[in-house]
Amino acid sequence: MIYADYNGSAPLCNEVKDYLFKRLEKGPFANPNAIHYLGAKTLMGMENARAVCAKVLGADFDQVVFNSGATEGISHVFHSVLGCDKNTKKIIITSGIEHSAIVNTSQFYANEKGYEVKVVPVNGDGVIDIGILKEWIGQHKNNIAMVSIMAANNETGVIQPYKEMSALCMAAGIPFLCDTTQFIGKTPFNFKESNFDFAVCSGHKLGALTGTGILLVKSPVELKPLIIGGGQEKGHRGGTQNYLGNETLAVALSALNENFKHLDALAAKRTEFEAKIKKAFPSVVVIGENAPRLATTTYISYPGLHGQAVQIELESQDIFVTTSSACSDNMPVTSKVLKAMGIKDDVGRGVVRISLCMNSPLEYYDQLTEALTKAYNKLTKVKSF
Repeated sequence: MIYADYNGSAPLCNEVKDYLFKRLEKGPFANPNAIHYLGAKTLMGMENARAVCAKVLGADFDQVVFNSGATEGISHVFHSVLGCDKNTKKIIITSGIEHSAIVNTSQFYANEKGYEVKVVPVNGDGVIDIGILKEWIGQHKNNIAMVSIMAANNETGVIQPYKEMSALCMAAGIPFLCDTTQFIGKTPFNFKESNFDFAVCSGHKLGALTGTGILLVKSPVELKPLIIGGGQEKGHRGGTQNYLGNETLAVALSALNENFKHLDALAAKRTEFEAKIKKAFPSVVVIGENAPRLATTTYISYPGLHGQAVQIELESQDIFVTTSSACSDNMPVTSKVLKAMGIKDDVGRGVVRISLCMNSPLEYYDQLTEALTKAYNKLTKVKSF
């Protein structure tokens, strides 16, 4: 079996599995906020995990806020920045390729709070127009409440010019939230060097337990709590902490940090795989091919074929990938990300996303080449649309 949907969700990594078996056997299990010995020991374990996460992510200890995942982190940032009574600025800037967590939250503040959402366009490879962002910041900096643009896209794997975005926002004094959900764990990242005001990640993308995550905050004292509760997480996020889950974040991030040495070999093998498929099927399109991309991601389409049909054929060979979006009445839909890129429907409806992890065996790409070739040869005999 080849599991090739790591951008969707990563299985528990082996290090986390081993850790949990031992951890569940020896304990302790207690409320980390209790003042008795077991509570103090549980808290110590969680705070040690925070220190590990901070070190791996290039952040200070107090810049790490544990939560349930990136979606909560995004809502938390919007609430903190835009929910301030003193805020009089009314423009939110995002891009055309953002995850629905950003899109829907931005739209909520537009509909309910009167904000204007300005969407930075992207080019045909899915890279934002940094010139437009610079222009808008120059024109509207006194009325821009925040900028929220991702570091790497979950569908295409295309890496955005996040350093330039951060520099523009920092120079203008504009809060910058960078959705790093697909970036952290797939390529080296250092929060301090990024100069982001906020960054987010989800444990289930990293091989940690589902329902865990981290919000990284440059200035924690300015963070308003989204969940009031009993003042846990130094008052940043109420509710009894998921200490076991938080510990698995530290284990998973430490393991991933050791796997970055595989990135170059994986990227080279990915490029070889794409070249072989394109040579065999010249009409095949690799989305974002000319842009910097995560080494683990290929977004590929055979124009005129249903992506779902390709997915089914691969699954019959025990290979698990995804398409761009869910279907309605079995009718493929071009995703909003691809529409923002100007991708035509005959290409957009045919995409499948192949996303591996950094330590996936390189021979997986040989098997994928064989399986995808077989699928394309079969399906081209009867065009799907």
